[in-house]
Amino acid sequence: MSAKTSRDKALRDDSGGLLARTRDAIGDIGGISEMKMFGGVGFLLEGNLIAGASKRGLLLRLGKEQYAEALLSPGVTPMVMRGKEMAGYVYLDPATVDDDALKDWLHLAISFVKTLPPKSAATQQRQQKRQ
Repeated sequence: MSAKTSRDKALRDDSGGLLARTRDAIGDIGGISEMKMFGGVGFLLEGNLIAGASKRGLLLRLGKEQYAEALLSPGVTPMVMRGKEMAGYVYLDPATVDDDALKDWLHLAISFVKTLPPKSAATQQRQQKRQ
């Protein structure tokens, strides 16, 4: 089984086609890799998480500056881990957005992640081994 097929298996019950929609929306932006994480598939740019497609929706890393405004949008909820809101991360219900809006959300996340320093080569190699 190929790595892509293995990742796709993580979302085989994805009735909205979120994984395919996310891949299409990201397109051919260079430097983006995929990794199985958060019960789905994570999309990373130079080792930094951009988004994650799972049964819970689309996790987006928008940064703290855009966090509060994003939460005002329909279909957006905070990411909660162990009872604590993770400022800068939100979940988007993919049923609430069309493909163009999904692309806009992803490009907002990509724009934020581009401001972050790349992960070290060693970290990126470890991430690739986990795929």
